[in-house]
Amino acid sequence: MAESQQIAPRSEEEVEAIQPASGDPDNPFNWPTRTKWTVTLTTCFVCFIVGLNATGIASAPTPINDRFSISDASFPNSFWPVASWTIGAAIVPMLVLPLMEKHGTRIGYISCYATFFVFVIPQAVAPNFATLIVCRFISGSAAGVLQNGMDGIIADIWDGPVQRSLPVTIYVTALLAGVSLGPVYGGVVVHKLYWRWIFYIQLVIYGVTFIVVLLAMKETRSPVILSKRLREDKQSTDHLSTRGGSSPQSPAKFLYDTLILPARLLCTEPVVFFFTLLSALSYGIAFISTQSVTQVFVTNFAFAEYEAGLVQASIVIGEILGFIACLFQNTCYARVGRANPHKTEADISEVRLYLSIPASFIGLAGGLFWYGWTSYPSLPWILPAIGLAMTMFGVTVVMQAIMMYITDAYAKYAASASAAVCFGENMFAAFLPLAAQSLYNNLGFQWASSLLGFIALALSFAPILLVWKGKHIRARSPFIEEAKYH
Repeated sequence: MAESQQIAPRSEEEVEAIQPASGDPDNPFNWPTRTKWTVTLTTCFVCFIVGLNATGIASAPTPINDRFSISDASFPNSFWPVASWTIGAAIVPMLVLPLMEKHGTRIGYISCYATFFVFVIPQAVAPNFATLIVCRFISGSAAGVLQNGMDGIIADIWDGPVQRSLPVTIYVTALLAGVSLGPVYGGVVVHKLYWRWIFYIQLVIYGVTFIVVLLAMKETRSPVILSKRLREDKQSTDHLSTRGGSSPQSPAKFLYDTLILPARLLCTEPVVFFFTLLSALSYGIAFISTQSVTQVFVTNFAFAEYEAGLVQASIVIGEILGFIACLFQNTCYARVGRANPHKTEADISEVRLYLSIPASFIGLAGGLFWYGWTSYPSLPWILPAIGLAMTMFGVTVVMQAIMMYITDAYAKYAASASAAVCFGENMFAAFLPLAAQSLYNNLGFQWASSLLGFIALALSFAPILLVWKGKHIRARSPFIEEAKYH
């Protein structure tokens, strides 16, 4: 996911830098609620609209293939524009987001938005398939920073897990709704206009939104705000050198923090490993549906390609229901927190997983089975559409639960653990759909969805295990043990 890269408690140096401004209105924690929500909702809206760029093109495989003489006979080459986008979104944020954390969110966010916007232009006028793929990779890289950086923005302005719950829920829903509505939007455009209008219309949306971003986006990093204020105070030069800044990070340390540490957590922490698999599968299913829905509904129900894209609206309905369920889960967590004020975030982190258990078994796995075994021409088309809604209900609840659990449980290592989860999500989103054509053609519509359902079913036991034995498992983790003392 795309999604969970930078929510983390701050380091000792950052906490020290924040303390002098703790009662200052410039401190993001002390901003008016209206200002916090303006920044939060603006960046969530950006997550949504850049998601349209990720998958909007998925509804136009035939006209794109015809224009560039591409064939899907033996391999789904028409999905490479989506795959290249998500590959960029998986790799580049791991390098850019740490720099934004250190040097400032606003300038990095606006720069990435501008880069994204500029590279949508050649997508609209690409003279060949290679140009389209390369520009999609660059725009996906910038969009990945905009999407994944949302986590850090929430952590910077909303203090504590209870306050963060609603913003994170809105963020996850906006992220998923964007990539899910992309084929719906693309289907409508292709039906009425030429496929390049998918990008022409997006350019108008992104251009107008750019003005809103420039006006609404504020610097959210407290250490950066404090350092800037001290630099502007000519009488605080000595104080700035000892208090407001930090020593430059060596390339080796930067490489360790951004790449090696997330890889270590992924390979050595069972919690991170299995939750990465579950969250990555969930996010990958949101993208594989852009392929499987076309195959199922065009073949079985004689839908046109654009009509198959419209079926994706059922996915968004499931995500909205998942959003409502997440609100209930957030209320439950807040109630437990108020009843146990002496306990830390980590002590009650398993509460985050309660609703993910039925959502994973009934929604994610159950929805895949439903979708598969109702994909018969003799049955009404609405039945597999219901299965899609069930699946994405589960995806929304599961991804939000994992994001919040990793953040609460891993304390100062949450950013690195979340980076591992984020990388897995985007890589699954990139490559899992490339197997969709062979998977659904070779196994059949029923067994292809069932195979994914069985994998989801097996991974659904991870939340149960953690609710049951989570404290004992976390107690054995050297990373969590070390985090307790920082």
